[in-house]
Amino acid sequence: MMTAALLVLLLSQTGDPEAPGEVQPAPTQDTAALAAPESPLPVMRQGEHAVCASLNPTPQVPSGQYRVQCDAMTRRCLAAPTHELDADGSESNRPLERVSSCHESPEYIHERVAEGYTFVPAIAETPPGWYRDERGRVMQFNFDLHRRVWLGGAWAPLWREGEERTLSRGRVDFGIVNEFPRGEKRLHRLTWLDTELILGQQSSLEATLLRYDNNVWQDSPLIRVTTFLGEPRRHDFTFDMGTWLEVLRLETIRRAGTEAVFYTFIAGHLTLDLWHSRELSSYVRVRAGPSVEYDRTHHFFMLVPGAAFEGDFTLDANGFHHLTFSAEAEKLFLGHEVDGRPPEPERLRVRAGYELILLAINDQPLSLVLDGRGQWRSDLVDVPPVWEWSVHTGLRFSLWAPARRSAPVATSR
Repeated sequence: MMTAALLVLLLSQTGDPEAPGEVQPAPTQDTAALAAPESPLPVMRQGEHAVCASLNPTPQVPSGQYRVQCDAMTRRCLAAPTHELDADGSESNRPLERVSSCHESPEYIHERVAEGYTFVPAIAETPPGWYRDERGRVMQFNFDLHRRVWLGGAWAPLWREGEERTLSRGRVDFGIVNEFPRGEKRLHRLTWLDTELILGQQSSLEATLLRYDNNVWQDSPLIRVTTFLGEPRRHDFTFDMGTWLEVLRLETIRRAGTEAVFYTFIAGHLTLDLWHSRELSSYVRVRAGPSVEYDRTHHFFMLVPGAAFEGDFTLDANGFHHLTFSAEAEKLFLGHEVDGRPPEPERLRVRAGYELILLAINDQPLSLVLDGRGQWRSDLVDVPPVWEWSVHTGLRFSLWAPARRSAPVATSR
């Protein structure tokens, strides 16, 4: 009798599973628990598939929301929180930046749990040239100073032979530059609005609307030299020739109380690379060609052939050190005779510059700029043609400077 009473009581407390209108609980599945963190934390692989998943909540990540990347060979799944962590290590409401989108796949995670995969705390992936710390915050560590918008300022004292030093001078410069590779053998470079304004005594202004140049890597050598001292050896010499073009350049210069203004409508040079890096962004070259110039002060056109020896180097893989140098010569032909200057004036310019990235503000680099220059010219009326030297020291802010095309992927802390 006691057993029958208990059976009746149990049946009276159990509802009919097929009864209409009764809501059934959703089926459950096992969730993954994270293993103890490794030191240093592993980094998820850039460019590989990631799944958004709900794992077991923890005090640090109470939402349990992670990006998960699994490896069938090691039977491990790397799991990184989908949100940045605060300074105390707890989950914030800021989603991770610079990660690819992922989709929810509970079945995928359930299968990995059933197969015995280990879920390991990790740091989310980053694109090349970027780094992510243990809190998931991303920062750029690689910069391409050949692709940027820049704005700079510097102190620019001047020394002219036979005259007192001019210390009350400053420089403001601005420009936009970008590079466009076409395969591995050709690189196009465009510079817009390259502007430099010298303020104070002995002031000047130089501004170029557009400058274009390219670097070329020839596939086959033009000259092959074979030497027969000992074992025969072949030496290949290529002529990596390109072009250099300037459109609408303005120069205004004040010296000894007089002002001269020159417009260069167009200048075209052929270039020959004596050396270039594999990605063509660093080079040493010579270039030569003519330009058409207008002397606005005296109202006549001139033909100005010129030649230059120049170099541009990025000295490290992450783009923090940038070195440039140049030596230029120009001669002015077909102009009118002007009292106070030779009939065919000349210009000589030398320059060397070094730029070092000091820090980044919102991932935009701030650089220290050191620049030394020398100039000799005889095209200024009643101004003695002497060498003048200036040293520019200042800062330059790049408003846009992406990672270099050769930037590595950060794979470790």
